[in-house]
Amino acid sequence: MDVSTHTVPTERPESDGTLEWDATTIVVVQVHYAGAAALGYTYGDRAIRTLVESKLVPVLERRDPLDVPGAWRAMQRAVRNEGPFGLAQYAIAAVDIALWDLKARLVEVPLARLLGAVRDAIPAYASGGFTSLSTDELCEQLGGWVEGGFAMVKMKVGRDPHADPARVARARVAIGSDARLFVDANGAYDAERALELGERFAEHGVSWYEEPVSSDDLDGLRMLRERLPEGIDVAAGEYGTDVAYFERMLEAVDTVQADLTRCGGVTGMLRVGALCEAAGKPLSAHCAPQASAHVCCALDSAVHLEYFHDHARIERMLFDGALEPAAGELRPDESRPGLGIELKRSDAERWAA
Repeated sequence: MDVSTHTVPTERPESDGTLEWDATTIVVVQVHYAGAAALGYTYGDRAIRTLVESKLVPVLERRDPLDVPGAWRAMQRAVRNEGPFGLAQYAIAAVDIALWDLKARLVEVPLARLLGAVRDAIPAYASGGFTSLSTDELCEQLGGWVEGGFAMVKMKVGRDPHADPARVARARVAIGSDARLFVDANGAYDAERALELGERFAEHGVSWYEEPVSSDDLDGLRMLRERLPEGIDVAAGEYGTDVAYFERMLEAVDTVQADLTRCGGVTGMLRVGALCEAAGKPLSAHCAPQASAHVCCALDSAVHLEYFHDHARIERMLFDGALEPAAGELRPDESRPGLGIELKRSDAERWAA
């Protein structure tokens, strides 16, 4: 098992309602067995690499690579003293994705088929619309995505609440009346402000309100879900790393979000998907589009995934075989086993961190 980290600068400084950044770090795990090479990955701090190498590699070296659920349970036990949350689950996710990729490669089928695909493609929404963009730049980006075939686009709000309604109004004009408009506050508002702005966003046909308050504020999320105008879904969950978190989130939102690179990989995402199906809640995959596309195609509860600008760019830069959206969907490549991607070694080494 080889682990590497790569930090890729953004095209320009970016921001959302609560954070600013100028680079993104991806941690890549490569697994080699019986002539097959597979990979998994997550996005997060370089400390994840240390966790993989010090805590996870030792418990996997003599395990049957086809017993992925067994490996997942062994990894969960291995991180007990590190706290089975947070970065420990990011580390497990990267390895778990690689092990599922390996299993699918060994049996020579796409990962979606190995998991039991229920659809051939999953709808995607284009995501970016950073608060660091001028309003003109925002409209150009969102409008371009709609022209390119996306039926859903998402923009960031929350950096300047007073300016948000006007930016949303301009965005609606730019994308036309047919495309769905999503907004993401990244927890920047308090509940009262979120309700006030949500009512104004509804006037412009916003149908998705992501993290209007902190995802830790379950009471605030529940209040907004109950009081916002009909037609706006309240969504949250992208920071969840354990099943108990998602059990609580089910009661607070209309649509549950989960990031398989954070919630324990493919195995963890399958568990979240089962929870959502049992509760009758839709599931939306957060970011990491290459891996998310395969898993979403195997989940009845999945409704769409986030084609996030930064992650889509990095995955095209570092992976051969990266999926490209067509008519607003991502479709796993039936001709390539596993995730269908290979690490571009020379490009990856350029950004080694």
